[in-house]
Amino acid sequence: MPSDHNGLPEPSPLTPAVFHILLALADGPKHGYAIMKQVDADGGRSLRMGPGTLYGSLQRMVAAGLVEEIEGADDERRRYYRLTGAGQRALDGELARLRQALTAARKKRKGASAPARARIQ
Repeated sequence: MPSDHNGLPEPSPLTPAVFHILLALADGPKHGYAIMKQVDADGGRSLRMGPGTLYGSLQRMVAAGLVEEIEGADDERRRYYRLTGAGQRALDGELARLRQALTAARKKRKGASAPARARIQ
C-alpha cells in the first residue's frame, strides 16, 4: 500500500457517491433531501443520487466515522448529518488526489500533438 510523506497509508480513492456526499456536507450539516439537492447542484445537474444510494452510503459513512447523525432543530422526522474530522480529512485527501490527476492530465495534453489533443477534449 502506498504511503504519504508521514509514513501513513494513503486512503483509497473515494467512490463518487461518498465524495459528493462529503462535498455536500463541507459547508455545514444537512438533512438527506438537502444533500441530494446539493449533489445535484454540485454535479451540474448531471449527477443524480437517489434515496437508496444516499441512505446506503450514509449508513456506511456513519459506520466508518466519516459523518455523524445529529439532532435536527426544525423537524424531528428529518435526519441531519455533518462531517467528522475524519470525513474532512478524507475529503481533503480526495480533493488533493483529484488536483494532482488534473495537473498530470493538463501536462500530458500540453505535450500532445494536435490530433491527440482533439481526442482528449
